[in-house]
Amino acid sequence: MKFKGVIFDLDGTLVNSLEDIADAMNKVLKDLDYPTHSYENYQYFIGSGLRNLVSKSLPENHNDETQIEHCYQLMVEVYRDHCTNQTKPYNGILELLDYLITHNMKLGVFSNKSDELTKKIVAALFPGYFNSIVGLSIESLKKPNPSEAIAISKSFGLNPEEIIFVGDSGIDMQTATNANMHAVGVSWGYRPEEELIANGAKHIANHPSDLIQIFKTLKKMDSGLVS
Repeated sequence: MKFKGVIFDLDGTLVNSLEDIADAMNKVLKDLDYPTHSYENYQYFIGSGLRNLVSKSLPENHNDETQIEHCYQLMVEVYRDHCTNQTKPYNGILELLDYLITHNMKLGVFSNKSDELTKKIVAALFPGYFNSIVGLSIESLKKPNPSEAIAISKSFGLNPEEIIFVGDSGIDMQTATNANMHAVGVSWGYRPEEELIANGAKHIANHPSDLIQIFKTLKKMDSGLVS
């Protein structure tokens, strides 16, 4: 079957947002006299939504639901105003998107970041590139639940089998598998290659230019030019 669309994860796949996320959360922690965390630690907090990141960031003795909700609201308030301070597309991403558009691919974003912030970042950094942009609106719909990914494919007028799903985490690869989409992992994000492979990645890209080669290979396979 010919691939006609691509859904991308946002953080760690299209953009490096680690420092803006970490700085916002660390400000909240510092204001509350709680221990802060390194950028390296935040790599493992990102991926399951900002509320989950807040929970992982809080001290164990201040991690009840009331405090998580309070700190989540504080964190989002800070992050909303600073979410594009240092966040930038990875080198080669814009060239990749241009390539896909010239080959008539439908493009979407599906993130576990809140829908409001997902749309704000994508609008600021990728104006006009994406046909569908979906962030987290209901906790039960966050990845690896495939419902939103499948809804994006329907908005494209495509079957899930015609979609390539690109992400940097095991959760992304699980989402692709659950949605019956073609899972492609990227190694430049926040998780190791081993996690991607263990969770179903069919290909690993080490640079956005590698994705272009993967797409070319898949296109040849669709055309029957590669056995």
